[in-house]
Formats: sequence, C-alpha cells, structure tokens
Amino acid sequence: MRRSVLTHAQMETVKADISLGCEKLQRYGTRNLEKKFDSIGRLAASAAIVALAESMLKKHARLVRALFFDKTPRNNLFVAWHQDKTVALNERCVLPGWGPWSVKDGVCHVQPHRAVLEEMVTIRLHLDDADARSGCLRVIPGSHRHGILEQADIDRIVATRAAFDCIAAAGDGVVMRPHVLHSSSKSLHSGHRRVVHLEYSGYELPSGINWA
Repeated sequence: MRRSVLTHAQMETVKADISLGCEKLQRYGTRNLEKKFDSIGRLAASAAIVALAESMLKKHARLVRALFFDKTPRNNLFVAWHQDKTVALNERCVLPGWGPWSVKDGVCHVQPHRAVLEEMVTIRLHLDDADARSGCLRVIPGSHRHGILEQADIDRIVATRAAFDCIAAAGDGVVMRPHVLHSSSKSLHSGHRRVVHLEYSGYELPSGINWA
C-alpha cells in the first residue's frame, strides 16, 4: 500500500473527466482507459506514477493496460479469487507458450508465459475510500510466487492462507503483481468505490509485436 499517491487536484480532474464521459463507461469495468480519457493518459504517464512502477520493476516501465472499476449499489459484483494472467497486444500472432487468445473491447488478449507476468506490476489508484464494507480488494500475499495456478490450487491456497484486506483512503495506491490471488466482496455502502487500474511492464516483446 502506498499512501497519498494522488493529489486532491488529480483525483478531482479524473472524477470530473470520467463523469463527463460517462457514455464511454461500461456497466462495471472499462478497458483502454488511457485512450478514452485524457486525464487518465496524463496520470498514467506522470513522473510519480511511472517512477513508482519502475521502483518495483527495476527497469524502464511502459503502460500496457488501463482499466476503470466502480462499485455502486447498481453495479455491485462479487469477484471470486483469481489471477490477472492475460496481456493486451496490438495483434494476434504466433508466440510459443502464449495462449489462449481472446478479444475484449476490440483488443487482442493472450495469456503469456510466467516470465512476462513477473516483469509486470499493477498500480490500483483509489478515487474513493475503500474498506471491507465497500468491497475493497483482498489479496493473498506471496501467492504470485506459485506461478499460474489451476482452480484446484487456487482453492487450496485460499483455504489455507490468510487474506489481506487492502483498506485504502482516496488517493492511495495498491501496488501488486498482476498474478497475485485477489478478490473482492460486494459493497454494503451506498456510494462509489472507484479505482483506476494501471498495469506496467518491463518485458521486451519480440520484434514487430507491441502492447495494445
């Protein structure tokens, strides 16, 4: 957890931009956020956020995906324990050990091999306070060290390891590996639980292939 990653001005700019462009938002989560909202593009490229990503990756960090999530009484989902284990590329191609492929919001997604995920970091930026009652993120620390997990392994780890509630104030950032086991409960609050989800990578793709 990193406290006060966002300034008040940054939060207000993002919230105003997203509100004005609400027709661009899907029911619960929105992909390709940096291409739809200028404020998100500026935030993701800001020196402070990029430096935070590079401090974790120990190399140059490039934004590879930006998502937006908002839990409200109308859009209130339980998210089961899972790993984020796909990446977004500019085109479908043949890469040994990569697959299966899918298309989400017009963008090619694929599950890469483990080494790619180990050179990625996720920064979740909170626009609202988040606690257990508002369905904050829950993680199982260190679970990413087990690599890509089958459902039986996920069930076993969840049953035997203690989960950690990522309680955050507005402006805080949760920094994690994408394939750490994580989940979230439904919110019991009447307001928003908005999160800007940014993924950065230091992995060098093969020549001719680019992040989406």
